Amino acid sequence: MPRVGLNQQTVVREAARLADEVGYRQLTLAALASRLGVALPSLYKHVRGADALAQKLSALATAELATELTTAAAGRAGGDALRAMAGAYRDYAHRHPGRYPATQQVPDPADPEHIEAGERAVGAIFAVLRGYGLTGDDAVDATRVLRSALHGFITLEAAGGFGLPREVDRSYHQLVASMDISFRSWPNSDA
Repeated sequence: MPRVGLNQQTVVREAARLADEVGYRQLTLAALASRLGVALPSLYKHVRGADALAQKLSALATAELATELTTAAAGRAGGDALRAMAGAYRDYAHRHPGRYPATQQVPDPADPEHIEAGERAVGAIFAVLRGYGLTGDDAVDATRVLRSALHGFITLEAAGGFGLPREVDRSYHQLVASMDISFRSWPNSDA
């Protein structure tokens, strides 16, 4: 019999909390089972295995991030929206160091909730980019550029990769300011 109150949502939410404590790569089914006070085989009633847990964790984290990006950019435009969204992106990564890496996983096409979360996250970025007049293929390219820049910075920051004697927050603000300049002067892809 499954433990009373234990379901897939509970298992995934506890996995998210545990990942934030121990790190995404250190999250194991055995550690999660111990945390939940159940035998390891009991978890298989709720998730098919480690890959399925990682996918469900990705769906959860992507949905959380999408909500934060959308909320941050709401009612803003241009550079103001970009700064707010970039700040929310970094804040999420800082608050949820174990969940954040899961947001980088491509949504599972067999999971409608994961697809919807991914579409909301990308939709929040597209909405900000429309403020720069970027749509269609330009919006796709600009989204890839922005995600690469923000993720690269956040990943290096988390790994302790910024040893130079300069405030890291200032460097992040400069990165976002450079993205604002780039989007305002985006090359015409029709040329």
